[in-house]
This record gives sequence, structure tokens and C-alpha cells, in this order.
Amino acid sequence: MSLINLTAPGISSLTPYQPGKPMEELERELGITDIIKLASNENPFGPSPMAIAAAQRFLPEVSRYPDGNGFALRNALAEHHVVDPDCITIGNGSNEILELVARLFLVPGTQSMFSQHAFAVYPIVTQSAGAEAVVVPVQKETFQIDLYGMLTKLSDRVRVLFLANPNNPTGTWLPADELRAFIEKIPPQVVVVIDEAYFEYVDKPGYASAVDWINDFPNLLVTRTFSKVYGLAGFRIGYSVSQPEMAELLNRVRQPFNTNMLAQEAAIAALQDTQHLQSSRELNLTGMRQLEAAFTKLGLSFIPSAGNFICVNFGRDAMPIYDALLQQGVIVRPIANYDMPTWLRVTVGSELENQRFIDALGECL
Repeated sequence: MSLINLTAPGISSLTPYQPGKPMEELERELGITDIIKLASNENPFGPSPMAIAAAQRFLPEVSRYPDGNGFALRNALAEHHVVDPDCITIGNGSNEILELVARLFLVPGTQSMFSQHAFAVYPIVTQSAGAEAVVVPVQKETFQIDLYGMLTKLSDRVRVLFLANPNNPTGTWLPADELRAFIEKIPPQVVVVIDEAYFEYVDKPGYASAVDWINDFPNLLVTRTFSKVYGLAGFRIGYSVSQPEMAELLNRVRQPFNTNMLAQEAAIAALQDTQHLQSSRELNLTGMRQLEAAFTKLGLSFIPSAGNFICVNFGRDAMPIYDALLQQGVIVRPIANYDMPTWLRVTVGSELENQRFIDALGECL
């Protein structure tokens, strides 16, 4: 008998998450050493020097377990968001928070709901819990999340609603007034998860964080991460903000010592380095304009993005272009698994990385 026959419901047909191709893997495959990676929405500016120094200070202490409750980090985040520390739950990246939500509220016979072209972790955590996913098509011309469509598909079986704002991989965003009006229409028995992994990059009128609404909605949870603008992806550190009752439930299923000591200390320091944050945002805005101008010059359509990445459409299967870019040592992200086979997602890099990609793309086309 195959072991797969012994697994929990939903696992046998589950497809593992596919991350962006590592540079080391491309080097092994093609023998290329001059590689740039614009595939995983990482910060080309790197982490804050203050975060690096904080992690280095605590290296001699790694024989000890970290603070399992993350007292110092939770308090720093509470001060940052002007909430009570009991509203904060820390996770091994914000992905872990998404998984904890699924473990808490999704069981066989229930449903989660999310948009078409949404973050791949939403269907993974849903299926691994044995629940069913309700996927709502986006608005065709704009790729915007269809909030009205979600409301029409709500049923008594829906227990969790996942919304990324901005959305990954499309980069689209929801105005604050529309999003708040939508949440007000959601029944209290549906947990609303607003994934704000790219919040710090947003520079769009009418956008606001759902953290400001936590006190108004007991069923609302907002996730954030240090992997993007803070440049700490390798430390795997994230968190959520919610009312204390929700946070207490998450802590019931959260593993002890789920975040490591160095990650906690680096995150605290990263929060304090406002200059690094601003420099990262400015680098991203400049790089985004650089890529948009190049796509326009090449006659390629793209989705305006509020994140640190942009999707470009080739009007045909994008895999040959992806493979041709790999041959030139440029790694971007194919997104056929997001139902976008003619598109590639490109992380905004440094000016030199962006130009290297633009030149390589011109040769490929």
C-alpha cells in the first residue's frame, strides 16, 4: 500500500508550493555564475544594517531557546501599530499565520474563499485542512479582485476569506473605502484575513491598512511580514494583528519557539530603521518606473502594481521567454500556476539589475 493512501483528506491531490528558482540551482544546471534573481519579491537593497548588527549581537546566545512568546518583538510591534501587545501573534513568516488560521477554522465540509490569481498558499492551507476552496474570478480587464462577486458567492459553509492587499502576483490593490464597506457586509462567523505582505511599498491614493479597523471587527485578522521591504526573508519572521481573542486562539495552535532568536532581534531593529525603510521604498518606486517604461517601449502590456513586482504579458506562452532569460542568467517568475500562462512576474531590482533584465528581455524577444 502506498503511504499516500494513509494521508488526511486533501493531501493526496495537493501540489507543493513552488518557490522562485534559487540562483545556486541555476548555477548547477547551466554553469552560470553572473546571475540576478528577480523572482521572489525580495528587497534588492538588502536588510537594514541595524538588523544585521542586532542578529550578530545575539549569535553567542543561540544555544538558548528564544523567547517563545516573543515578548520584546510583540511589544515593539504593538508600539508600532498603537495596539495592545495581546493583539500581536508572531509567526515563522506570515505564511505560518495563514496556516494557523486554516488549522483553527477549516475542517472537511467547510470552505475558504479567495480571488482568482491569489497567493498560492491560500489553496494549499485550505486543501491541507480538508476544506474546499471557493475561487472568485477577477474583473477581466483590470485583474481587480471582485468584491461584489465574493459577496454573491458567500454561503454558510464559508469560514475563512483570504484577501491580499496588494495582491500577489497581480499587484492590484483595493481602496480603503471599498474594502471597509465589503468587510462590514461579511457575517461575523467568517474570518476575514487581509494579507498585507506588501503594505510598506504602497504609494497609491485611497489605500489604507486594515490594521486601523481591528477594534471594529472581531473576525478581522491582518498579516504582515519582514520578508519584503525589511529584507529579512531568510529569517522567516512575520506576524498578525487582531483582537486579543483571535490572537489567543492562534496561540493555542502555534508551535512553541516558532520564531528564532536572531529573527526576533533583527525584526525589532528593522522596525527602528526608518531610513532603510524609506530608501527601500524610493528604490522600488524608481525601479518600477524603469520597468514600466521598458515594457511600454517594447510594446508589452503590464498590470499597474502597488507592490515590489510587476506582471508583464507576452500574449503567448511565456515559458520559452522565461527559459531564454535563464540562459542569460536572469531569473524571473513564470506564473502559469496562477492561471496566467502568458505572463511573467518580475521583482523590482536595483537599477543595474533592472537594466540587465531589460537588455536580456530585448534579446529574447
